[in-house]
Amino acid sequence: MEEKEVIIEVKDIYKKFGNRQILSGVNLKVYKGETMVIMGGSGCGKSTLLRHMVGTVKPDSGSVYMRGQNMAELDENGLDALRKKFGILFQSGALFDSLTVKENLCMALREHAKLDENIISIMVKMKLELVGLRGFEALMPSQLSGGMKKRVGLARAIAMDPEIVFYDEPTTGLDPIMAGVIDKLILDLSKKLSITSVAVTHDMNSVFRIADRIAMLHEGRILQVGTQEEIKNTTNPMVKQFIEGQPEGPVNFFMSKEDYLEELIK
Repeated sequence: MEEKEVIIEVKDIYKKFGNRQILSGVNLKVYKGETMVIMGGSGCGKSTLLRHMVGTVKPDSGSVYMRGQNMAELDENGLDALRKKFGILFQSGALFDSLTVKENLCMALREHAKLDENIISIMVKMKLELVGLRGFEALMPSQLSGGMKKRVGLARAIAMDPEIVFYDEPTTGLDPIMAGVIDKLILDLSKKLSITSVAVTHDMNSVFRIADRIAMLHEGRILQVGTQEEIKNTTNPMVKQFIEGQPEGPVNFFMSKEDYLEELIK
């Protein structure tokens, strides 16, 4: 059997904020071309894990490797070069309110691609067409619905033709139909552009629509990694409780006031 190429490898990551241990020995591999979904409840550490993968947070111990490079050992120039290989869809879309849709997409192209303005305009139209928003270039973010903002954010994430796209809660705040639209776009873009995708979410419908493999994170530890079938047929009571949405079980999803306040700070 041909060995799969590892694009991202998380090795024994530990991270603490204040007195709270967020990640406690996380190990995970992401293979080229797959969609890896990291699922778990609020406060389990999945967004912190994503931030380690994109290099905005450094671990207290352990390492994150992207294409074999230890991200913690790279200087700012090395990180910038690596970041050109990936895009990020933020939970809110994170568009610049004072810029038009086109200008939001142009920023990275102007800064990093050094292309003629006519070429940039063509590329913007192509990316917006991929997310079903061609012709929306002149609109402001305030004129867009929540789903449209997510789609513009997705177009911006793929503006530089990245090898990897990270998705932070891509369907949060969307109605079921628009959530399905975003999930379909993630799948379509992964196939059309041969993108490796990493998504963090607690939306179980989204998990089982887009994932090739799933990692369940709880209290800073990976409980199980597997295909959709393996996760659906899990014998792990904690994973089973989460995917079935059962209020009673081994996992206590109620946070103390102290944990809640620390979560707000984090």
